[in-house]
Amino acid sequence: MFDSLSVIASSRLTARDYKTLWLATLGGVLEFYDFIIFVFFANTIGNLFFPPGIPDWVRQFQTFGIFAAGYLARPLGGVVMAHAGDLRGRKQMFTLSVFLMALPTLGIGLLPTYASLGAWAPVLLLLLRILQGAAVGGEVPGAWVFVSEHVPPSRVGLACGVLTAGLTGGILLGSLVATGLNMLMPPEQLTAYGWRLPFLLGGAFGLMSMYLRYLLTETPVFEELKKRRALSVEMPLKAVVRDYRGAIVLSGLLTWMLSAAIVVRNRCGNWGKRGPDR
Repeated sequence: MFDSLSVIASSRLTARDYKTLWLATLGGVLEFYDFIIFVFFANTIGNLFFPPGIPDWVRQFQTFGIFAAGYLARPLGGVVMAHAGDLRGRKQMFTLSVFLMALPTLGIGLLPTYASLGAWAPVLLLLLRILQGAAVGGEVPGAWVFVSEHVPPSRVGLACGVLTAGLTGGILLGSLVATGLNMLMPPEQLTAYGWRLPFLLGGAFGLMSMYLRYLLTETPVFEELKKRRALSVEMPLKAVVRDYRGAIVLSGLLTWMLSAAIVVRNRCGNWGKRGPDR
């Protein structure tokens, strides 16, 4: 009987577990908000950051090409940050991912347009977008690992489910912010400065989230590995490709389907009578 009670007690989430899960989820919400807000203002950004004389289809192709660059950069960010997390600690990389997202998001909100910088405007926009993608690539797997190594083994599924729901909440938050701005601001104000507000807001809250993550503690698993000097020096990508090829293909297909559904749904829902951003 006492053994059963001890098992039940050890499987419960403690106050520290709830704190870890809450702060990890909050950071994930803000990161995905920062990453996805671009698509809600894609047409406005395309009109401001590319030459005015080019055909509309070329402008849209270039704009969504920059948006897609963030997705292409995600695997690279995941590989680099996963390896760094194995060597330097989960918390350090977990905090760095928020910082790497907040800075380029603020940068996009402050970036001069084509009228001021010429061809440098889209180039800098592309570089900032790549940084955003690398940050998200490190955030999502880093968050899953960080939370999984904190909570009891029997609660890993619940914790990762809550965390993943929070990531989706970031997309919802971006949709609500974009909808609110489109309802409250006329097209002229939205084009002049209104499109910058979501990026500035996301960057500011991202920096706040980075500070909150300093309140978290390193995972017990990493501390134990560090104590025993058993930290992995092998690249995680090498081990995954060698041992989990089938899972890679399956997870890649599922991720592509989910990402495509989210982007297409956001664009269709954002397409109104007065233009794509209205």
